Amino acid sequence: MSDNREPNCIFCKIVAGEIPAKLVAEDEHLVAFRDINAQAPTHILVIPRKHAKNILEVADTSLVGHLFSKAGEIAVKEQLQNGFRLVVNTGDDGGQTVHHLHIHILGGRAMSWPPG
Repeated sequence: MSDNREPNCIFCKIVAGEIPAKLVAEDEHLVAFRDINAQAPTHILVIPRKHAKNILEVADTSLVGHLFSKAGEIAVKEQLQNGFRLVVNTGDDGGQTVHHLHIHILGGRAMSWPPG
């Protein structure tokens, strides 16, 4: 994973405070904010502060664990105990549209299966 941010990455710009976002949580490793293109009543993105294109670029398993742990904490804080979905899209064929690793927290409605 690169320590540098990508200059054209919208999520790197959110981390840097160059683009406003409705923050839900943050710490030294991550930022979580509401998705402006929500696909559910609650749709939050959890992203690492350091740029990684996708899950395949992350060698630090403790970071991945921290991202998922925080996603669970946020889901509880958002009162999604009835159910929620965590999604990590990887690559174009996987539906990734912003190439900065992120976890979607989707909740507030029943989820169907298969997802797409």
